[in-house]
Amino acid sequence: MPLLFGFFEDLFDGKNDVSPVTESSADHVESWFFSIIPIAVAFAFYIVFILYAKLENANLFIAFGAAAAMVGLESYWIIKGLRTKTSSTVVMGLTGIIITLGVLYLYLSFI
Repeated sequence: MPLLFGFFEDLFDGKNDVSPVTESSADHVESWFFSIIPIAVAFAFYIVFILYAKLENANLFIAFGAAAAMVGLESYWIIKGLRTKTSSTVVMGLTGIIITLGVLYLYLSFI
């Protein structure tokens, strides 16, 4: 366990934080873009399947599917941030998951 806590101490102490300047902006955008394309394609097929199945609560399936896709994408970025020891990427990923779950909760409370 001390190894795990040492890893997180190293991650959040700021010494190992990779500056965004080291990775070009175009590479970062390209990486983000190509990580979202497979999720968007899979989600499009998911929506077509749900709408074709004519389920009674299709809107719930679509809402949960969208939330699952976003949480999966944010989890990918959290893992990438942990591997490259960039605490800002990890924090933004966790924030994205919290926002996604919050929006899903608000949507479910209104229907």
